[in-house]
Amino acid sequence: MSDVNITIIDREGTSHSVVAPTDMAMSLMEIVRAYELAPEGTIGICGGMAMCASCQCYVLSDGVPLPEMQPDEKAMLDEAANVKPNSRLGCQIPVTDALEGLIIELAPEA
Repeated sequence: MSDVNITIIDREGTSHSVVAPTDMAMSLMEIVRAYELAPEGTIGICGGMAMCASCQCYVLSDGVPLPEMQPDEKAMLDEAANVKPNSRLGCQIPVTDALEGLIIELAPEA
């Protein structure tokens, strides 16, 4: 079993240091839900299908390699509110060893 350390800033601005397993095929959105860092029913509404942008987050870390944004994610962000250049959908970022030290901030609810 392997874990990575990730910092997640919730929608109230509180920083949470979490330990995320890399061997459970989880996404960042699922980590946020597992640690209850957003009110139930406000994140991952579409179940991780890149269809709602409720798990939008801002990537604050430089140098942490993330998977390339796929067309579905880009299309959803093109329609979402509160989008910034560093926006990603947490459901589209799998938890891997490469995420060690990642810092993200949850976007406001739309």
